[in-house]
Amino acid sequence: MSFLQSISHQLIAPILGFLVFVIFAEVIFSWLIAFNIVNLRNPMMAQIYDIVQKISRPLLDPFRKIIPAVGGLDLSPIAALLIISWLQSLFSLGGPIFNMLG
Repeated sequence: MSFLQSISHQLIAPILGFLVFVIFAEVIFSWLIAFNIVNLRNPMMAQIYDIVQKISRPLLDPFRKIIPAVGGLDLSPIAALLIISWLQSLFSLGGPIFNMLG
């Protein structure tokens, strides 16, 4: 395994995995807030939600500009997860970019 392959496997893959986690957290938080299960007047929940939004907004806002909400349902996380999944397959151990780096 070359140096560039090692970087792509040990650096890029965990970052993409973290982004998937943050997008799922954003979606779950938005559902919990919409159904009034989580109250943002609680300072701890408000702080956690603010951190999740600060990370996920730059990822989801470009998709939100392109894909309109359908019946109040935001489809931008699905598009972002598809793109991240595609990037994960490119940088995976048998992916084309991983092989090209070696």
